[in-house]
Amino acid sequence: MNVASKVTQKLAVLLVITGAVVANEFADGGFVRAQSGSVPELSAGALAPDFSLPDAKGKQVKLSDYKGKLVVLEWFNMGCPFVQKHYDSGNMQGLQKTYTEKGVVWLSICSSAKGKQGYFEGAEHLKAMADKGGKPSDILIDADGKVGRMFGAKTTPHMFIVDKTGKLAYAGAIDDKRSTDAEDVKTSKNYVKAALDDLLKGKTPEVASTQAYGCSVKYQ
Repeated sequence: MNVASKVTQKLAVLLVITGAVVANEFADGGFVRAQSGSVPELSAGALAPDFSLPDAKGKQVKLSDYKGKLVVLEWFNMGCPFVQKHYDSGNMQGLQKTYTEKGVVWLSICSSAKGKQGYFEGAEHLKAMADKGGKPSDILIDADGKVGRMFGAKTTPHMFIVDKTGKLAYAGAIDDKRSTDAEDVKTSKNYVKAALDDLLKGKTPEVASTQAYGCSVKYQ
């Protein structure tokens, strides 16, 4: 094999590797599907680990404070186009309002590290959520990413529902439209809504696990 052929072969391999990396994560916006192996994800049926995190006002909040209630854990990052899709369409706020009024606890968690996309100080989180008309029960700050990794949160959004016994009843995507287009919300199958409706009726969710999609969680 001559020198030119060897160089061509090496360039081809480099392009394949580079392409795979770019496809996996695009710039800091990080458009990714849930990555296996990097952060082990808790699956439906597993006991949800207890945790304590400061909320946007500095108060410590424990998951076990809500024992006996249905709890939604929503990993979010307001700089992520996939999260923006669900807030710009009113989808996320609508779910928050509908189900908190039915007694469901909704905790929006940000695991973005300081200096990375989506990171805000507490008061800034409150303003950003208020500007979007968000209605979660609370906003929790996980800047060191410990709780995100504990649950295996890989994307924003990444949704988990903890049932009244403390087990994960649902884990995965918010819906089946893996896009950033707010118009897609109108025709999507909302897995979180379906799971909550089942749980409120005392039923096991028909769909308990899906693959999350969105931007990568901006861990430190």
